[in-house]
Amino acid sequence: MTLDLRGLTPAPVTPFTPEGEVDHASLAALGSWLAGTDGVRGLVCLGHAGEGTFLTAEEQTAVVRTLVEAADGRVPIIAGITGEGTRVAALEARRAVEAGAAAGLLYPSHGWLRFGYQPGAPQDRYRAVHEESGLPLILFQYPDATKATYDLETQLEISAQPGVFATKNGVRNMRRWDTEIPVLRAERPDLQILTCHDEYLLHTMFDVDGALVGYGGIAPEPLVRLIEAGRARDYALAREIHDSLLPLTKAVYHRGSHMEGTVALKIALELRGVLPGAAVRSPLLPLADSARGEIESALKHAGLI
Repeated sequence: MTLDLRGLTPAPVTPFTPEGEVDHASLAALGSWLAGTDGVRGLVCLGHAGEGTFLTAEEQTAVVRTLVEAADGRVPIIAGITGEGTRVAALEARRAVEAGAAAGLLYPSHGWLRFGYQPGAPQDRYRAVHEESGLPLILFQYPDATKATYDLETQLEISAQPGVFATKNGVRNMRRWDTEIPVLRAERPDLQILTCHDEYLLHTMFDVDGALVGYGGIAPEPLVRLIEAGRARDYALAREIHDSLLPLTKAVYHRGSHMEGTVALKIALELRGVLPGAAVRSPLLPLADSARGEIESALKHAGLI
């Protein structure tokens, strides 16, 4: 049975204790809160926002189990599959299935970011991971600025393969978005198209079935309303919600490094009273003291605290 992610799919952070261990009690509380929010369709763990590549294989499996238990059948848990080699990724996906994951978000092999990929290699990666694990997969389109972005032909071929039911598109090139999304719609009408443009949600919200974003982990309520406004083609309402969120968008995502957004997400969750702290794992570092005040002010502007 195909998962229905038409709506908001947050990518929650992974809380850590002050000693640097995964804080499963806080993770369960976060997962239960998000799973109980109207309009949330699933949760994606172990991605960028979840510091998934900073966890051991055992920790990754334990995170999936904790969220599956916390969600208690209300929404599916989707595991980020980030292993560099295809065989490594396939085994990671199999462990995720055993832990209760309902689907996988398959990342490109990260060497491709710098060096590119051979023609056919992405298609083979999706085929092998699905065959090994049986896990339904989400096609992850990386930014156009990287060499791991897939051209339109590659996206069409991957999305035609068994097990691929959705695409998380973060191309971050609006010329490509405007030309490629209509083709994906026409050629793959059953493919669920999800934006992951946390920092430009308004500009992609009218072309998609939903959003798969780390942002959803701190602001699920307004993002659900934004998705609904996009579906209704209500630009005025969508713009109003976007503008209420813009200071928060800046405070979280318009920083020196996009990875700093993960740290900011944790600070926001602490300020909202969802997490007890904002500890991160190396190579992430704490933000400057001034960031907390910026995030607090932005949360107030958005009516979230």
